[in-house]
Order: sequence, then structure tokens, then C-alpha cells
Amino acid sequence: MKMTEYFKGHPVVLASASPRRKELLEQIGIKARIRPSVQEEKSQAETPEELVMELAAVKAQDIAAGCESGTLVIGADTVVVLDEKILGKPQTPERAVEMIQKLQGREHQVYTGVTVILCMENGELHGTSFAERTNVELWPMTEDEISTYAQSGEPLDKAGAYGIQGSFAAYIKGIQGDYTNVVGLPLGRLVHEMNTLLTENGGTQDD
Repeated sequence: MKMTEYFKGHPVVLASASPRRKELLEQIGIKARIRPSVQEEKSQAETPEELVMELAAVKAQDIAAGCESGTLVIGADTVVVLDEKILGKPQTPERAVEMIQKLQGREHQVYTGVTVILCMENGELHGTSFAERTNVELWPMTEDEISTYAQSGEPLDKAGAYGIQGSFAAYIKGIQGDYTNVVGLPLGRLVHEMNTLLTENGGTQDD
């Protein structure tokens, strides 16, 4: 597949340092410019959907404020939810063990919020936000399996302490919903929303 920095003639900027989101965009031919937001992630949201959409919007708006006209900016945020409690990034192997012990053998939810902003002339911004949910069920795991995975370093920067696209795939019993949503960016919904945003705001540019 031909790689390009554009989506239908519009430069694409990813307001995230996540290598997984970068790789997902490359999967559909978009080599986005990477400009991570440094805005503090604070929220008063009461539901996971509201939380991820709010944080995605903060990231996208932060970067869009400095972008040239015609640029599409993508912000995203992902959380894992078990028993209505949000599990963030573990940061340490010990915390990863605790999280995986809770998740193993059970079903949980993964929510990803996305904001797409089209930068217009005169600093005007037009955008859209959405959230996707995927149910994920894990096989039961032994203490040794949990410890080995936690010590591998793979889960430390991932919501819920695992990456479905990595070696943890060995413990995924099944999913209901969009697989790419669990990785960190629901590609099908993203492309649909980008197309809609461009259609509502004057169509495409020449690449």
C-alpha cells in the first residue's frame, strides 16, 4: 500500500506518541505527522465514554491550535474498564500483576475516544468526537504466566496492563466489537468520521 502523509489531500497529524496508533494509521496507508500533546489530562467525566472523548478532545485541540489550514488532527484516549472501574497504565511490573490478576478469566470493556479536527482558515476549527466500546474476554491465567508477562515490560505503558497485539494475544478468549479499538484507534469508525467531516466542510483537496 502506498504511504502518504495525507487523507484525501489533507495533511494528517496524530496528537499522540503511541507507536500503536501510528502503526494503525500506517496500516491504512496514512503516515501521520506525530505531534504529541503535552496538555495535562484532567477530567470531571462520570462515564468511561465521556472520559475518553473529553481527553481525546483536549489532545486534539491542543495540537490543532498551531496547525495550518487544511490539516486533520487526530486525538485519542483509551481506557480499560472492569466492574465499572477504570484501569489505567500500570507503570510498574507489580501494578501490572495486580491488574492482570483482576482481568484474567473474565470479560472487561475497552473504550477509545477519538476527536478529529479540521483546521480551517482564520484559525477556525471544525471537529467531531466519538467513543467506541469493545468487550474483551480473557482465558484464566496462572500466577507464573501473569508474572512472566508483567516482567516482560510490554504492559507497562498500556491501559489495563496488556497489549492485544503483542504476546498477550495468547490469553485472549474472544472479543465483541472492533479489534483496532482495543489496540487504540478504531480505524473503521475513524475513516467514516473523517469522510463525514470533510464532506460537511467543503470536501477534499488535491494531494
